[in-house]
Amino acid sequence: MAKHMVNLDALIRREDFEAAAPDVLTQPSGLMANLGVAELGPDSFMYNVLRKPDFQRETANWTPDKVAALVRSFLEGDLIPAIILWRSPKSGNIFTIDGAHRLSALIAWVHDDYGDKHRSLRFFDGVIPPEQLKAAEATRKLIQESVGSFNELKLALQNADTTPKERLRLARNLSAFALQLQWVNGEAEKAESSFFRINQQATPIDPTELDMIKARRKPNALAARAFIRAGTGHKYWSSFDDSVQLEIESHAKDVYDLIFRPTLDLSIRSTDLPVAGQGYSADSLKMVFELVNFVNKLRPEMWRGEASARKRAIPSQGAIAALADDPDGAATIEFMRATKKAATKIAGNSPASLGLHPAVYFYSATGRFQPAAFLAAVAFTQELVERRGLNKYTVLRCAFEEFLVSYKHFLNQIVQAYGSLQRSVPTILEMYRILLDSLADDLPEEAIVQRMQKNSNPRLPVKMITDEDRKHGRNFSSETKNAIVLKSTLESSPRCNICGARLHLRAMTIDHKIRKEDGGMGDSGNGHMTHPYCNSGYKESGHISQSLANAPNVENV
Repeated sequence: MAKHMVNLDALIRREDFEAAAPDVLTQPSGLMANLGVAELGPDSFMYNVLRKPDFQRETANWTPDKVAALVRSFLEGDLIPAIILWRSPKSGNIFTIDGAHRLSALIAWVHDDYGDKHRSLRFFDGVIPPEQLKAAEATRKLIQESVGSFNELKLALQNADTTPKERLRLARNLSAFALQLQWVNGEAEKAESSFFRINQQATPIDPTELDMIKARRKPNALAARAFIRAGTGHKYWSSFDDSVQLEIESHAKDVYDLIFRPTLDLSIRSTDLPVAGQGYSADSLKMVFELVNFVNKLRPEMWRGEASARKRAIPSQGAIAALADDPDGAATIEFMRATKKAATKIAGNSPASLGLHPAVYFYSATGRFQPAAFLAAVAFTQELVERRGLNKYTVLRCAFEEFLVSYKHFLNQIVQAYGSLQRSVPTILEMYRILLDSLADDLPEEAIVQRMQKNSNPRLPVKMITDEDRKHGRNFSSETKNAIVLKSTLESSPRCNICGARLHLRAMTIDHKIRKEDGGMGDSGNGHMTHPYCNSGYKESGHISQSLANAPNVENV
């Protein structure tokens, strides 16, 4: 079963390679060759000058088992690869070039902070996601069962007569064992080139993460970093004025709450699902970065450098303008506002929100979140706004969504054929267009599927599921259990009393049946639940009186 990753990001501070100390530094004649674990304590000289580059990817990719195994391996004297460090000639601080996860795992053990205690609480402004807390507790339990806490071993030699023999052996190892160190010599440029070369040789940095590292001072990367942690964690925007920082953090929290609340557990228990899946996952940062880029009409050539932009220029459009670094936060805020506006179109209770039901649009039949479907829904709603198609969609929305629920496997087939995230978005978007137009043409389901299958640009690899595809083992898998819960809760979901489609209770409003202007009262008998846009944009546009007769009867859907 999948496990949450342990977030150790708070344990080594980030800093710019070019940061300088106010005083002239003495250059060392020699650097230490080994590092004892005692030097990782909160009061040690070494720990307080230890840094990682400000572009270092988040130290949150190890499972509880892997963290516990590293600590155990160290205490058993197993071979652990050397930690590669660089001492800045400007600040005197010591940066980890390679081995940040190994070092952070041992620091976590020494501090008893696996992403949930003092240093982590300060780093994340007291906002620790439930998934992070679970991972921390699981790690602490594993380590306690395996080797015991650092403080227990520290006291073991002082109480040798009462300490179990196994713990006493590990304590003696702790007193003698150390990490091997290697050093990079040179200026900041040499340190940075060493970082990328070494990290690409070991576990290659994910291409999206590499993009964000190299674009770390650009507004799209800054916005994505802020969104993914609700404005907490390392403040990549800390060089901006205080008022700008506050606005960035406010937008970040608003968007995080819109798309990542409530927290998604590994097992689905209701349709109260976050519209963007798990905020605490390996794929969420990629998806948010792509969301920011899509909403703000950015192409990779724009943030990968001017040379690349000129090289890939389209003759008919001239050169593609390179995206500049953001010196004051203004561009970052502009990108965040645009992203927030797009998010409020699909989620939340603002009057413009369509209140898309996550289980209908963003999750597969087995309850797996589909990032491509989320991005495609954002693209679809933006297209509806730009083409003034929201009212057409509202009239057809119930039938549109019933088709999506009945043919949820189409989404899986498209993603399997084209790949995740942006690679599948154009095809899913085309499926939505065909579906909406086909419903407007009053085509039956079979004819709609045939129209989709005949589409060639892009090709829609959709097909009906056979009995062979539905074969299962005798026991319920976790995905089958999720599918059962999702199907049952979708069937019992409340409906919008204007368009007849399903309501997500985090994105609904109470509408007056008889308007206040016409004498309607505020009692329960005069109210019913609706989507925010149905109650405001659609109803107030004057279309409701013309189309309610054609809308589905909610009680009979």
